[in-house]
Amino acid sequence: MSILIEEKDLPKDLTPEQAVEAAYAAELAEVASRLRRGIPVLVEGDKDLSLFLYMDLRARLKQANLQCVLIDGRQRAQDQQGMMPLGFLASMIAQIRDAVRGAVERKVLVLPHIDLLTTSQGGLTTEAREVIPLLYENPELVWLGFKDPSFPLPTVIENLFPHRVSLLGIPRPRLRHLVTQKEARKFGKQFNPWTLYKHVSGINAVRLRKLLGTLEGEDYPADPKKAFAQIRQATLTGTLEVPNVDLDNDIGGYAKVKERLRKEIIDVLALKDRLMQEDEVSRVEELIPRGMIFWGPPGTGKTMFAKAMATALGAAITVVSGPELKSKWVGESEENLRQIFQRARQSAPAIIVFDELDSFATARGTYEGSGVEHSMVNQLLTEMDGFHREELVFVVGTTNFVESLDPALLRPGRFEFHLCIPYPDSDDRRAILRIYDAKMNLKMTPDALEHAVKCTGDPVEGAAAGTRHSGDHLNALCRALARIRLRENVTRPTEIADVDRALTEWIERPKLTPKEERVVATHEAGHAVCALFCEHATPIERISIQADTAGALGFVRYQDPAHRYVVTRAELLDDICILMGGREAEILLLEDVSIGSVGDLQRASAIARALVEEFGLGGEGVPVCRFRDDHTGGRVELSASQQEMLDRRIVELLEEGRQRAVTILREQRALIETLRDLLIEKKVIDAKTLAGIVAKT
Repeated sequence: MSILIEEKDLPKDLTPEQAVEAAYAAELAEVASRLRRGIPVLVEGDKDLSLFLYMDLRARLKQANLQCVLIDGRQRAQDQQGMMPLGFLASMIAQIRDAVRGAVERKVLVLPHIDLLTTSQGGLTTEAREVIPLLYENPELVWLGFKDPSFPLPTVIENLFPHRVSLLGIPRPRLRHLVTQKEARKFGKQFNPWTLYKHVSGINAVRLRKLLGTLEGEDYPADPKKAFAQIRQATLTGTLEVPNVDLDNDIGGYAKVKERLRKEIIDVLALKDRLMQEDEVSRVEELIPRGMIFWGPPGTGKTMFAKAMATALGAAITVVSGPELKSKWVGESEENLRQIFQRARQSAPAIIVFDELDSFATARGTYEGSGVEHSMVNQLLTEMDGFHREELVFVVGTTNFVESLDPALLRPGRFEFHLCIPYPDSDDRRAILRIYDAKMNLKMTPDALEHAVKCTGDPVEGAAAGTRHSGDHLNALCRALARIRLRENVTRPTEIADVDRALTEWIERPKLTPKEERVVATHEAGHAVCALFCEHATPIERISIQADTAGALGFVRYQDPAHRYVVTRAELLDDICILMGGREAEILLLEDVSIGSVGDLQRASAIARALVEEFGLGGEGVPVCRFRDDHTGGRVELSASQQEMLDRRIVELLEEGRQRAVTILREQRALIETLRDLLIEKKVIDAKTLAGIVAKT
């Protein structure tokens, strides 16, 4: 069946009462049937819907000669004569008492404000405690309660109602009966109620009628964007907003992440909007995951990707911090979750982003706190299981520790779509820097941009081990450049020296004496010369004797390796030789050695040990490696003779690497001295300068 509706098939006019009947006819008929049979019913819906639902049900029950008594808390004029006026809640309690104790025949008592008897955490108010016995006192009475979805009810009140009906939003098949001919003209010549439903699925029929009645603009527009924009603005609630983050223009790099997000989410939803047959739309809706996990290291743009997805879908978004949801009051954390989902449904299409999801959704049974996390996970699962497939409400959880999440969240049907957003590689960093360069008007030269890409490929000094430069770090670098240009009124292009300054300006550099500079320059020149004459070494990018990174007096930075995943024995042996080069250069030119070479020796020893004990690449014929216990993961103890053989081979590899370094340095002594002297003078030698020096020697 086609989902397009001809204008002539739409109603010409609608009152709120007619709209309620058209939207909830089946549900209202079911409620009336239960009440006629003496079964109390609790109806969950928005406050502005309650009165119209009551009027409809009253008319239905009147036909069955069943009287309705409205307990609305308004004090009657005859009751106020000569008496001090009662408060709203006290008046409601008095009405309940009179109705319960004066009834001799079956009646339907209607409680439109039953949630006033509860606290925001779902507990009983002081006044409610005297009401509870009244609610159960007279078996001839049939209760009809109206509950706002924002307020939980205590169990003792919920037990009064064996039957419950939820009227949240509008059933999609009924939307065609809630739009008049005049209003449909604001959406073009062909009216597609399913496209409109995407924007109004969470609001009730009464609110929808008010909203559609305020639409402005021409009839039969070529593009109905103006009408949808008015609806979008009117349905935004609370902290929800429609972001403006373009997936390509505002997020640099991450081509594979973007491709997956497009193909599996954005393109599928776009295809659904183009379909015109009900069965085809329903089939596509079954394929769309509603829960998603964006995981990866801190600062890599997980929330930014969620905002870009919302922009592409035209969805509102709310970003909720996991720790902010927790409360010391019983039930309040779960209530916070209920409120978030309720607001998102009313503002659909919407995306709820739970930042730091792992702060409360870790695996159950691992909590060390008050246990509120257990209840929060259960509430989150309940809310997600309550989604209708036609509702465009998505839940995105961001986390740095996906392995710690509760397995119940990760199963299909909940958070089934997992998107890894890793640290940016060199291409990603280049694209990110270009975006910030344009936004902040940094005017980076091509060389400065490439230099920034290379420098940010190193681990972040001062941070936890293994922390690499993320998008946030790149943003911080560019903001530092922008501040320098602003305070010094710089208009020229940003150059390499500016990038170095932004990276190192506030690093506490050690003040080296001329003698210390000579030692450091000799050491780094030794590393560089050995690298130049080792066939399998990675090309040098930069040599420096400035303390660019905390704790390092100098360094040799290498270009990105051509082969990232396959490492050969020859490459590791060259690494040992290069590491030995700094120490041996000091011995050759200074006839002494500094303790700065201890780090090089440790790394060289680790490589040699790995070659022999782990990789079986120690040489000497048959490969031998030290294996691990399959159960404990620890190393298996070897016999004394085997251990002695392995240790001897490790020492031999280190000595072979040292001898190679000694041979290279003696043959290239003039080059070492040239590099040393230039480093003392310039402090930094880049790849281009190094190539020129090598060509002349």
